[in-house]
Amino acid sequence: MFAPDRSGFEEYVAARRGALLRTAYLLTGQHADAEDLVQVALVKAVPKWRRIADDPEPYVRRILVHENVSRWRGRRWREHSADVLPDRPVAGPDLDDREVLRAALLRLAPRQRAVLVLRYYEDLTERQTAEVLGIGVGTVKSQARDALARLRTLVPDAADALATVEP
Repeated sequence: MFAPDRSGFEEYVAARRGALLRTAYLLTGQHADAEDLVQVALVKAVPKWRRIADDPEPYVRRILVHENVSRWRGRRWREHSADVLPDRPVAGPDLDDREVLRAALLRLAPRQRAVLVLRYYEDLTERQTAEVLGIGVGTVKSQARDALARLRTLVPDAADALATVEP
C-alpha cells in the first residue's frame, strides 16, 4: 500500500495548528466544529503533502473554506437557532462586544464570512483570497463590500470601527 511522504508534515502541524484552529473557529463559530474542520483539512492534505510541502498554507486554507461550506450546506436544514442560549457568558472586559461581532459574523453567508476572515483576520491580499476561494478578485471585492455593509447593519455600535475597514 502507498504511504505518502510525511517529512515536514508534523512540523507544519505543530507550528500552524493554533492559527488553523483560529481561522476554523472564525469560519464555524464553534470550537468543536473548528477542531473537526482542522482535522479534516489536515487529513486531506496528507496525500498531497509531497506536492504542497513547499507552501502548504494556501492549500490547507482552501480545504478549510470548502469543507466549511460543505458542512454548512449539509446541516443548514437540521439546525435550529435558539433565541436564548443556555450558557451564561463569562464576565470580562470586552466579551460582550466580541460575542456580538461573532454572532453577526455567523449571520453572514458562508462565502462572505470566508472573505472577511481571509482578508481581515488572515491578512491575505484580494488576489490571495480569490485564489483560496477559487473565485475572481472582483467577487472578493463585492463580497467584502456586501459583508461589511451587512455587519454595519447588524452591529450599528461597531459602525465607526467598521468604517475604517475598506473593502
